[in-house]
Amino acid sequence: MVDSVTTLQLSVERRMLMASLQYVKAQPIRLKGHSEFNERWLQNRIADDPAILGLGEELDLIQRERRQDAAGRLDLLLADIDEERRYEVELMLGATDESHIIRCIEYWDIERRRYPQYDHCAVLVAEDITSRFLNVLALFIGQIPLIVIQVNALQVGDKIITHFVRVMDRFSLRRDDQAEIESPPTDRTFWEKKASKASLELVDQLLALANDGSTQPRRLSYNRAYIGIEHQGDTEKFIYFRPKKRFVHFYAQLDEKDEWVTPLEDLGVAISLKKQHVKVTIDQNKFLNAKPVLSKLLKTAVEEFGT
Repeated sequence: MVDSVTTLQLSVERRMLMASLQYVKAQPIRLKGHSEFNERWLQNRIADDPAILGLGEELDLIQRERRQDAAGRLDLLLADIDEERRYEVELMLGATDESHIIRCIEYWDIERRRYPQYDHCAVLVAEDITSRFLNVLALFIGQIPLIVIQVNALQVGDKIITHFVRVMDRFSLRRDDQAEIESPPTDRTFWEKKASKASLELVDQLLALANDGSTQPRRLSYNRAYIGIEHQGDTEKFIYFRPKKRFVHFYAQLDEKDEWVTPLEDLGVAISLKKQHVKVTIDQNKFLNAKPVLSKLLKTAVEEFGT
């Protein structure tokens, strides 16, 4: 009976919302050559919120205008750290031309050779993609992991929106045995804005568990894509954190990853196994109850991989 009432309420609310919506005709905007909404503006929007590309909600900006040896600059380098995947993104406004396609593939090839421990995917974001170039790009499918996204800018009243449509999608996975995390440095204020102060306090509590009993405690090292740890001036990568608004993902490298699954799941704590780390998702409500197990897990990681 309760479910029926709830369903009816949702249906009524949905109808009221639909009734309040009004149709407004949008005016297409050409970004190529626009005095304000140009390629730099588009790059800024993607850098501020990489998720707008539709490649995933957990993307982080590694670097923009990344210099390539004898090959110019890569517009955007994005990363999905959970999946150990990187996206080499090239922006192209106006009509599609061969030079941008070649440049996009060239940047992808340079990055995958430089960092073979990641999965890499070339991403071409273009304003005007003709069928002729789609036919050419289709020749690379199966040989080069390539995603092609068409961007459309629309003016609605006094506002502008961008709409990204994936017109070609291909990703082939590759793995290496070695894992590496790199990211430009930042500070605690950056993470308090990106996540929340409460989440940063939870990171502090988790670090305290790892440091319990240590005469030389580790410190947090703030980077744009993750929060790492430092020990006596050296950066360590066997434990790192990715706080969100209401919870924290933390990663710990362990010799025996499987043995931690049941103890944490029995406490209602989410855990998944990555190639080298376990990924644990914890919030403040579950922290106190899970504290003994988390303490043992983090201390084990320190014992096995701490320098």
